[in-house]
Amino acid sequence: MPKSKRDKKVSLTKTAKHGMDWKKKMVEDLKSAAAEVTGIYAFEVQGMRTAGLTELRNKWRGSKIFLGKNKIMTLALGKDEQSELKENLYQLANRLRGSCGLLFTDEPEEKVVNFFENFVEWDYARCGNKANETVVLEEGKLKQFPHSIEPHLRSLGLPTSLQKGVVTLIKEYTVCKKGQVLNANQAKILKLLEKPMAEFKILLDSRWKEPNDFKIYPQRVKDDGSDEENAGAGSDNEMVELDDEVEVLDENEEMEGTTEDDTD
Repeated sequence: MPKSKRDKKVSLTKTAKHGMDWKKKMVEDLKSAAAEVTGIYAFEVQGMRTAGLTELRNKWRGSKIFLGKNKIMTLALGKDEQSELKENLYQLANRLRGSCGLLFTDEPEEKVVNFFENFVEWDYARCGNKANETVVLEEGKLKQFPHSIEPHLRSLGLPTSLQKGVVTLIKEYTVCKKGQVLNANQAKILKLLEKPMAEFKILLDSRWKEPNDFKIYPQRVKDDGSDEENAGAGSDNEMVELDDEVEVLDENEEMEGTTEDDTD
């Protein structure tokens, strides 16, 4: 039977693009936050997880955290000496690249640095993540699984069978090796085994402190040994780019008429 031309698939996952009002409002929120605090920190996000971000916000309720489009954040703080909100703040704004954010706080620098050095939230790895350990399942009974899940385990590649109502591994099986990039089945197996391997953590990049003190934290080295200083070049594709209309606003600095929204 020929396919009907009226039978069209409609995606319900599309979201409306942020308009100019939202962009102008975010700029004003950032300017307002910068005016209220004595310290601003730029940071890089690794292994973004919603639960981890929620936990981070809960622990910094007295401060403000912004994660969004780098160009909007740079525009708000000032991209050069002529447009910067406060002296030397443009240097921090120009550090924004890749998956990053801003922390506005009055807390002492030592407290901020110590917190983020020790802040790690673990979650289950996804397809494309690297395994941080080798996981090998020994031959024998897998008593942690109900008998009803055995067909699913087999579909994931595990050599299992149902013996006397108990899920049994008929031979030793290596789920993953340390450093290996996980595929979808491996990630699902690790989740079933309750082995989290994904880290959500924040790496401080730089800090601005009143009246004009700008500081870059020790240069980071990525896992593959590449220089973090150059790692952000061209990585802005992780954030949605601003449209041409915002570029016009940047030139004319027509940013009035927005209201503040607490990002906490």
